[in-house]
Amino acid sequence: MRLAHDGDRDAVERLVQDAYTPWIEVIGMRPLPLEADYAALIADGRVHVTDGLEGLIVLVPEEGVLLVDNVAVRPELHGRGIGRALMAHAEQEARRLGLPALRLYTNVKMTANIALYESLGYRETGRQGIEGRSAVLMRKQLSP
Repeated sequence: MRLAHDGDRDAVERLVQDAYTPWIEVIGMRPLPLEADYAALIADGRVHVTDGLEGLIVLVPEEGVLLVDNVAVRPELHGRGIGRALMAHAEQEARRLGLPALRLYTNVKMTANIALYESLGYRETGRQGIEGRSAVLMRKQLSP
């Protein structure tokens, strides 16, 4: 796992496009990660990628919590543990930054993702509308 650099931008944007385009039909609109400014996120040191760019995770430190803003894995590589490895990396980053918890949100129609996050110890904390989308808010408290 490493931070993405400017030379990774095209590959990062392609990965996000490939990972999220199938969800458009499911949720009826473009998922928010398709609208993100990856040049800015990379410049800010927010995009973490696997060494071979099979997956990425966007992490944003906030007051007392690390936001998992986006997790993307190449669709042909689903089921190989890449998403779980990215989420484990997020926990390591939260601990490194001294943050006691992680939070994320996902579309209510992305039920497979919700199930994955629950299996990793995330719990639903609420639901809210975000830019016309219905989101499930989730949080994981790290053990000391």
